[in-house]
Amino acid sequence: MTRSRTAGAAGRLGRWHLPTPPLPAQLADQVGPADPEWFPRELAVAAAPTWWAWRFVLDRLSWVPLAFGRLQLTGKVPAELLDGPLLLAVNHIGDFDPFLVGVALHRAGVQPRFLVKSGLMDVPVLGALLERCGCIRVERGTDLAGHAVRVTEVALAAGAHVVAYPEGRIGLTGDGWPERGRTGMARMALAAGIPVIPVSQWGAHEVVQYGLGRGKVSSLLTALWRRPALRVRIGPPVDFTDLRPGRLGDANRARTRIDAALTRGLAPLRAGEPTDRIAHGDLTRPTTARAAFPGGVVPPEIP
Repeated sequence: MTRSRTAGAAGRLGRWHLPTPPLPAQLADQVGPADPEWFPRELAVAAAPTWWAWRFVLDRLSWVPLAFGRLQLTGKVPAELLDGPLLLAVNHIGDFDPFLVGVALHRAGVQPRFLVKSGLMDVPVLGALLERCGCIRVERGTDLAGHAVRVTEVALAAGAHVVAYPEGRIGLTGDGWPERGRTGMARMALAAGIPVIPVSQWGAHEVVQYGLGRGKVSSLLTALWRRPALRVRIGPPVDFTDLRPGRLGDANRARTRIDAALTRGLAPLRAGEPTDRIAHGDLTRPTTARAAFPGGVVPPEIP
């Protein structure tokens, strides 16, 4: 009896969701009987203004991540772009960097909405909160992968600032430079004519180690007195003026320019550190990938 009662409570917790905005009538026909139950909720949230509770967290609680390090923010988003839709491309270096990037972008006037892997969105309570804050579920490698594109398009049409990691995962290059990105963001930016802002960041990997286990907690706790430098640089919009949606090769060219912009932006953040390895030792981090531009060297012919 106790076991069944516990299982029932866990099931109810897993199904719990905050009230969501009504789905606009013009989006209702995008939902079919085969779509997952979360899809209409995400569409409704994407079309709605930023949730007041998410704005409150950004306004009042952004000091919490900064207890673990010292934010050094350079660059800015052009003021004339803040009132419209934006795609913000970020290099991914650790589990802590979404918190760092969220705080830094908020200081720059951005109301960030993150693309989040489905595993986190399926966690009871946490997933429901992330969904209501405007996070967009990414189901990589499944038949549902296209749903993230559809939700993102709706969010951008509503003027959202969407943050994505072109690498698609925490980078695992031995030298710490960004991996080669995917073409999804490039295709979306070209098709919709939406600016892509490169956001390079460094230092979050020193707050929390890559591997699971007790070391993850202990590294976070020791960061309270280590207080590593958390550097974020917002670069100028990536130049796509000579590229066209659907033209052969242009999506790859746009993706390469995003990779180049992130790499160039990262170089000054790593000044004084080796370019062929990550100075901060983390034996739990695999080094199984190759950087888009090894050693941070971007050919000058790439815009």
